[in-house]
Amino acid sequence: MFDSPFVRRVAISMTVLGVPFDHRNWSTGRDAEQIRAYNPLGRVPTLVLDSEDVLFESSAVLDYLDEAAGADKALLPASGAERRHALQLIALATGVGDKAVSMVYERVFRPEDKRHDPWLERCRVQVRQALAALEAHCAQRTGHDWLIGERMTQADITVACCCAFAAEAVPFDLSPYPALQARVARYEALPVFQQFHVAFDAPKS
Repeated sequence: MFDSPFVRRVAISMTVLGVPFDHRNWSTGRDAEQIRAYNPLGRVPTLVLDSEDVLFESSAVLDYLDEAAGADKALLPASGAERRHALQLIALATGVGDKAVSMVYERVFRPEDKRHDPWLERCRVQVRQALAALEAHCAQRTGHDWLIGERMTQADITVACCCAFAAEAVPFDLSPYPALQARVARYEALPVFQQFHVAFDAPKS
């Protein structure tokens, strides 16, 4: 479902790259058995190619898409400092997404009286630290349309998807990170981001 930041970043990337796809609006909760027919982990995103080969985990899917698109269109810079910086930003953003998902799952799947507060606080600290690091980079890029270079890259897509998810699903307040908050809001207003935005719907236990 598109309320997953990882599914959403793949959908946005495919659209930016001009790759058509059919979408199954399956939940990792209620539709887990259907997903496991393609991915034994029952996780999303899972991409079934025309060849019937299956790719899963968004990083593997995005790597395939960039390879198929070629270096001139790929959303991840091919080499050098720009590639390293993009990968670092993506790692920070997916860390935010991962920890936000963990916090949602703790709320959804664990009874309230059995939730592990030290674990939740550890996740909060990790998210705040990652958001602070992203804020520093966004502040340095004030006046630039994109986080890396002069065109949209995977860093822009992933930062927007994961930070918007954390703000909506946990929720995390992005106002202490004004440069990041403003950049995410600007990206989220773009038609390709709006196309794949749906209100967060927590998986059912």
